[in-house]
This record gives sequence, structure tokens and C-alpha cells, in this order.
Amino acid sequence: MSEQRAILLLADGTTYEGKAAGKIGTTTGEICFNTGMTGYQEIFTDPSYYGQILVATNAHIGNYGIKDTDVESDNVKIAGLICKNFTVPYSRHQAQSSIQEYFEREGVVGISDVDTRAIVRHIRSKGAMNAIISSENFDLKDLKRQLDATPSMEGLELSSQVTTQEAYTLGDPEAPIRVAVLDLGTKKNILRNFVNRGCYVKVFPARTTMEEINAFGADGLFISNGPGDPGAMDYAVETAQAMLEEDKPMFGICLGHQILARAVGIPTYKMHHGHRGINHPVHNLLTGKSEITSQNHGFGVSPEAIEQNLDVVEITHRNLNDDTIEGIRVVGKPAFSVQYHPEASPGPHDAAYLFDQFVDLIKERKENR
Repeated sequence: MSEQRAILLLADGTTYEGKAAGKIGTTTGEICFNTGMTGYQEIFTDPSYYGQILVATNAHIGNYGIKDTDVESDNVKIAGLICKNFTVPYSRHQAQSSIQEYFEREGVVGISDVDTRAIVRHIRSKGAMNAIISSENFDLKDLKRQLDATPSMEGLELSSQVTTQEAYTLGDPEAPIRVAVLDLGTKKNILRNFVNRGCYVKVFPARTTMEEINAFGADGLFISNGPGDPGAMDYAVETAQAMLEEDKPMFGICLGHQILARAVGIPTYKMHHGHRGINHPVHNLLTGKSEITSQNHGFGVSPEAIEQNLDVVEITHRNLNDDTIEGIRVVGKPAFSVQYHPEASPGPHDAAYLFDQFVDLIKERKENR
């Protein structure tokens, strides 16, 4: 375990001192917290966290080591880690390395041995803000200058930083169903959910035109999760509007949900501190059932705008903690979306039915042609 000093400075001037974790260095980003007790490696590699410093509320991070296949993208996406116990010794036969080795390899700067409960309470009270971690520079004035130069997450377009650079395919080319994925920062388990349901999937870069997507001959259209402010993504909104004109089954998750909402005129907003964890209760208004869900978002769709446009969009899911919008479907179109993550990884599988719903909708439309 490192005994080297590290410091955390928040944009409002609050500071915490602890021990260095991972790579020795300095990093900046928006501070946020995740309440999940498991799945730290999947969380680290979720592209939706790009540009964010993560506070892990679970007491031990690293205790079951690192397994090369437990990832949701090709590398770590978090900007930095804050945790109570950075547990380097691990106890899992399948693990291939320790979290310290992993962070050094991936270039991740972190801080441990801080009061994460106090930090989370501060974020819940004051809201999300930028922060800086350093284990090499302890000059607060200099750190503050670096922090002031870090752009706010509000108004930031980040999907271009995490999307695939080239289109690629997954699954059986002879499969009866083709799904086109607009990759705004997709997780691997989303793609696995499609392939496991007999779909041939083609994943397209975020700025792909509808003409290129149509050349694939997709039966269904999907808009993925991803990082950043949906309000800064007019290019994706234009693509979503073109998708709606195709009148094909359409599905969006997280950022994809926000982009679909914007495509039909519903604005988005920056949340006070967002939802991140694997225990968020959601009410399915169509079935009356509740789901425990995996979530990771700092923006939401405007409930006021939806209430004024119920002829355009129908609310299908609401968050049982704060009544925020968790799901919509477009009136008169085979298009729906959810704010949470039905693919989980990590998290419960309560909402996996949404993939079945999408595939069944595709099959129904194909049969009725």
C-alpha cells in the first residue's frame, strides 16, 4: 500500500488529504459518487464516466482484484478515483492483477484513506462540481489554477472522445434481425444483450449519417449511453430525428434516452448530483411493477416539458426516489427509451425485459410487412 500523500481539492475550496492510489500524478474532472457495492471494474470502464472523478461509497475497492474480461469498454474511462480503502491484496482465483497494477497500467490517479461519507454528503448538499486530485503537487494555489481551467460538464460534448472510430459488427451475419447501434459511448454488455437475442449488430461512430446507417439495412435502431451534456449534441439529435422518420423500432438507453427526448422537442437539464448506483427503484407505469435498476447519469429530461407535450411523448417509467422521468415512448412511433441501464453490468437484471420488448417489436414489424 502506498504511503505517499495525496490531496483532493473541490471547486468550492473544500480539501481532503489522504494517500496516493494508482498512478502518481494529477487529474481533474467532475466529482460524482456511485453507491454500488460490487462491479467496480465495470464502472471504471463505463464510457458514461468519461471526464468524471468517481467517489466509491463501498468501503473496499480492489478487494477481488482485476479480471481482464470484466470490462465495459477497451480501457478505464473514469478521470480518477476517490475511495476509503484502496485494497491492493485481492482474493479471487480468476483475477489476473491487483487494482494498483491495473491503475498504473491504465494511468489512473486516485486518492484513498479519506472520509468518503463526508465527501458524498458534501456533494449531495452542494451539488456536482469539478475537482482535482494530486499526489505530486500540493500547492493549493497552483491546483486551484488547474481546476479553474477545467471545463464544466454542462455544455460539454464528450461522445466524440469515446465512440468507435470505425464501424464494426457483432453476431451472426445470417441472423434474421439486424440492429444498427449509434455509439455515443456504448457498454459492451448492451451489445451482448442484442447478440444473445439473435441479432446481427453493426456499431456506428457517433457522427455517422443516416445514409450510412441505412446502407446496413437495419430492422431496428438503437442509440447508446455515453458521457457529457445531451444539450451540446445537436448532431446526434438530428440523427435521431432522421431515425424517427424511418419509422423502424427504435430504442435508447441513458444518453440515448435524452437524445430521443430532444429529438421530439423535450429539453434536458443538469441534475443537482445525478443518479449513480445499482439499487435505484423505478416504477413501470405500464405494468404497475417496480424494478431495481442500475443507473449512471447526471442529466435528465424535463418533466415539465413532457407534461405539456403528452400528445408527443408518453411517460412509461418514473424514479421512485425523486419522481424523475426514467422512461418514455414516442406517440405514434415504435420508439421508446429509458434513463437507466437494463443491461446492468453491474447491477440487477430486473429490466432485461426491455431488450426482449425491442426484439419482439422488430419481429412484429417484420411479420406485418
